[in-house]
Amino acid sequence: MNLPNTSQRHAPLHGILLVLIAVTLFAGMDTAGKYLMTKYNVTFVAAVRYSLNLVLLLVIMAPRHGASLWTTNRTGLIVLRAASLACASLFAGLALQRMPVGETVALLYLQSFGVIIAAGYFLGERISSVGWIATIVGFIGVLLIARPGNDLAPMGVVFALLAAAVSVVYVFLSRVLTATESTMAMLFHVALVGTPVFIILSLFNPVNLTFTTSDLLLLLFMGTASLTAHFLFTSAYRYAPATLLAPFNYFHIALAAIMGWLFYNHVPDGWSLLGMALIAGAGAATALHTHLAKSKST
Repeated sequence: MNLPNTSQRHAPLHGILLVLIAVTLFAGMDTAGKYLMTKYNVTFVAAVRYSLNLVLLLVIMAPRHGASLWTTNRTGLIVLRAASLACASLFAGLALQRMPVGETVALLYLQSFGVIIAAGYFLGERISSVGWIATIVGFIGVLLIARPGNDLAPMGVVFALLAAAVSVVYVFLSRVLTATESTMAMLFHVALVGTPVFIILSLFNPVNLTFTTSDLLLLLFMGTASLTAHFLFTSAYRYAPATLLAPFNYFHIALAAIMGWLFYNHVPDGWSLLGMALIAGAGAATALHTHLAKSKST
């Protein structure tokens, strides 16, 4: 997730609260998206979501930010970042069509370990023993969730892993670009790139445009919640460092599992729950270790 280029105010509880609200909205989007993308199709739902993001940014943010909303310094990387998120959205949607919400979200969080490895390789950041152990533990968690006999759709697992892999590019570029690009410009170009991509893709798989009121409300929720969640998530880093907030991201996995149970009556079996706990625990432990290490060095 991209971090803002603003001075940080020390209010960690405020930052944590914003992250928790954001991941709650993300979990709600995953739950609503599974229903919508099963009833319609992934590209259409994504087209509505990205289009609403773009309209909201132009209507609400353009009058305030002006040209800075779309002005960039490294346009090529900005577009690549936006394209990687569009690909991740496509693969994640295809996974949600085929798999329960909790298991899908847990597999998507593998991107955290991919970012650790990418940062070590491309940025020369030292990967600690804790980081390597966490990566191995997270991989074991994936094996427990995707094990033979778990009745998960094989293509659903493949799409979830592809989404996690592509998300590594998105998160890694977010880290790189925050040094030169504004948060609002990065949000805007995500919507600017994703909107035409998914509109064109949806033309190849047309849907019946007869919607129920609940469907329209859910589509509206997907669009507004997406932008709101990304904005709140980004704003959280004005109040607390990323290393402190990162462990709270994994609350998303628990919420996704709970919502999957409440709305789809799906309860992961014991091995899947253990796998989800290993992925969340390993990611949170890595983030906490990084925070403590930085605290000692300052």
